[in-house]
Amino acid sequence: MDYKAAAAQLKEALRLRTEPFGAIFFKNPADLPPKTRQPSKVFGKKVTICQGVTLARVYGWPVGLTRDDLICIPGMLVFGFTPATDPIMELGQLFCEVGFHPELGPALKEVEALPHFEPQEIGAIYLCPLERLTLDPDVVVVYGNPAQLMRLIQAATFSLGVRVSGEFGGKVECSEYLIAPYRSGEFKVAIPGMGDRIFSMTQDDEMVVAFPGKFLAGLLEGLKEAGKKIGARYPITFYQNFSPSFPPAYEERAKKWGIL
Repeated sequence: MDYKAAAAQLKEALRLRTEPFGAIFFKNPADLPPKTRQPSKVFGKKVTICQGVTLARVYGWPVGLTRDDLICIPGMLVFGFTPATDPIMELGQLFCEVGFHPELGPALKEVEALPHFEPQEIGAIYLCPLERLTLDPDVVVVYGNPAQLMRLIQAATFSLGVRVSGEFGGKVECSEYLIAPYRSGEFKVAIPGMGDRIFSMTQDDEMVVAFPGKFLAGLLEGLKEAGKKIGARYPITFYQNFSPSFPPAYEERAKKWGIL
């Protein structure tokens, strides 16, 4: 697929502020493409997974994240990048220790529902702006405001014929927009969590949609066709076929001068 053209179509149709990007999960870090930038090598620092997302969607970099690049314990647990023998228990205990749950039972129930990779199941995450992709992505991710994402959801329901789902916990949401579409094969809506907003500067008005890469062609067609007969597009066109009402002082003068 011509991903540069696909990125241009998405950006033109949705007026996106940041780059749509593709995610690929590699078993072997050595398989990361040439010119991939790893934070541990570029900055000499460890970062969060969501910071890697910002480097891809804002900087426009092809980013590689391995265990050596990462410092976010919750994200590393769900992506299988720690030596923990029981990452589910570790994350459940962590949620309790920081006050997200009052006791372990409910914490484990939430953690068990999180999409995740088994320990060492993958060796690297590759995040690359769609326009620079030369490999087929496992997942395509788009950040935007609710109105922009509404149009993508309309495109998804047009091309897939089903309503879109999402699961929300307000934390470790990198699992929902990166792992969930890969695991489920479904289009997903996510609300970025605290890490996204604290460390990767995700804005208050930003949400995420993510979907398997194989859906991209159908979604682009859906963006063209969904609601076309009633002029559905972004920016949303406001209804203007009405005469507004004004306070009495205005209306009195309008009547005096024959305007009303």
